[in-house]
Amino acid sequence: MASNKNMHPIRGSEKHLLPGATVLGAAPEDERLDVTVRVRPRTKLPDPQAVAVAQAPMSHEEYEKTYGATPEDLAKVEEFAKTNHLVVIESSAARRSVILSGTVADFDKAFGVTLQRHEHADITFRGRTGPINVPDDLKDIVEGVFGLDNRPFAKPHYTMRHVNHATPLAATATFETTQIAQLYNFPAGLTGQGQTIGIIELGGGYRPADLRAFFNREHLPMPKVISVSVDGGGNHPGADADVEVVLDIEVAGAVAPGATLVVYFGPDATDQSFLDALTQAIHDKVHNPSVISISWGGPEQGPTVSFQQQFNQALQTASLLGITVCVAAGDNGAADVGPNEWDKVAHVDFPASSPFALACGGTNLKASGTSISQETVWNQGVADTQNDSFGSTGGGVSEVFPLPTWQALAGVPKSVNSGNAGRGVPDVSGDADPASGYNILMTINGHRQVFPVGGTSAVAPLWAGLIARINQKKSGRVGFINPTIYGLSSGTNAFHDITTGNNRVGDTLVGYDAKTGWDACTGLGTPNGANLMAALLATPAPTTTKKAEPANAKPLQTAGNA
Repeated sequence: MASNKNMHPIRGSEKHLLPGATVLGAAPEDERLDVTVRVRPRTKLPDPQAVAVAQAPMSHEEYEKTYGATPEDLAKVEEFAKTNHLVVIESSAARRSVILSGTVADFDKAFGVTLQRHEHADITFRGRTGPINVPDDLKDIVEGVFGLDNRPFAKPHYTMRHVNHATPLAATATFETTQIAQLYNFPAGLTGQGQTIGIIELGGGYRPADLRAFFNREHLPMPKVISVSVDGGGNHPGADADVEVVLDIEVAGAVAPGATLVVYFGPDATDQSFLDALTQAIHDKVHNPSVISISWGGPEQGPTVSFQQQFNQALQTASLLGITVCVAAGDNGAADVGPNEWDKVAHVDFPASSPFALACGGTNLKASGTSISQETVWNQGVADTQNDSFGSTGGGVSEVFPLPTWQALAGVPKSVNSGNAGRGVPDVSGDADPASGYNILMTINGHRQVFPVGGTSAVAPLWAGLIARINQKKSGRVGFINPTIYGLSSGTNAFHDITTGNNRVGDTLVGYDAKTGWDACTGLGTPNGANLMAALLATPAPTTTKKAEPANAKPLQTAGNA
């Protein structure tokens, strides 16, 4: 569409044609779609680099009053919608979001874009190139628009073998989740009672009968599991993503059976679905999760700068509300993609690379009785052709987010790509190798069966369950723990330091090595849960939230590469 002198590009909204993609033609003008418009906060969020200590959690009401969207900004977006024949489906000051519905033709005109049908590999999607544009009176208000382009971004980070077999072969040294919790010395006598764990899913579903069978097999009470629809998504079992959904629920539930598990189902793996699911979970006053588990992501070079900024702001919002967000670091080693997609350079996974995520890497775990006999970096060393996977923990150095102040003394290396001094991934780790994986129960090909699953997808809900136990003991929220755990002395023995292995991949062995202390494979290490709880509960009371800066007239800038 021809440019308009009264239209202004949204900074960081540019998209490009995927390499190898084909443009099939214009998207049907009468095709209807829903789009999420994100607006600025009423006052500027705290500088991410200034976060050095945990702050007292804000209430939802305090947050909305301080950092939510203003009624005037929302009204201007709604007026813009009316002028362009778009329908307002939802408007939320807390989520700083307005969801609009309309046709391709109306959205093309409203945002100065040209939506087309793109084909890439085996998928066809509605795509665009170039920036999204807004008129003069919205250029300082709108920070992002998501849903015009519906190419998928995120992938689930689980790894398994024999997924298509009627009777998968169990590995010889796999574990029940409760065994893993015992090996990591999770604090006894706690179940996560009174806590809510939010679980983000972008497709797939679970069968309640499978869950009941799993918890009965584990001799555990069945936790309360609630499904929440986001953007029309829901609990729809029958897809490959079912493994991810069931893994997340069964691992978190086995660790914290007393917690309520709320699964926020987005309809697909697009940036809009991902962002909307997260913001709905964060601002859910009904279920009010104190910890969120995310086992989806993709290379941080994939999505737009605008999306990364808005998602990072949402994770920062979670930290202000005292919500711990545990995020899988990826299953393809330092490449972060399968061998068929790899460009021979290292990538870190997003959103794990956000400084407000508790990024979770992976190990191979061996036990002797009730004790850990050996633990090394998870790296299968060869490609798993069935999964198109290198089979190794993600980790590395961000090319987008700068080194946080609380990681300054951790010994984060420079990026092997550019020499950039960026945020190091992961922060913590846990068992993730499918060869030492988690035994889950679900129906595949009409057969209910037990089989092992691995991947950093299992580590995020494992840590979420641990945080729920600690929150129960605290009768509160430990919240954003990153600054605290990086400041713990070695004498606390809160982590098992993993010093053997690497996440190097490919013929040229691109990647990083384990070492004493923090490393870009397993972070600070795997948890000694009871010791970690003691250290977190002994940490001095957090300071009160700093008074917000006056209302800003410019778009919020974050740690992204805008």
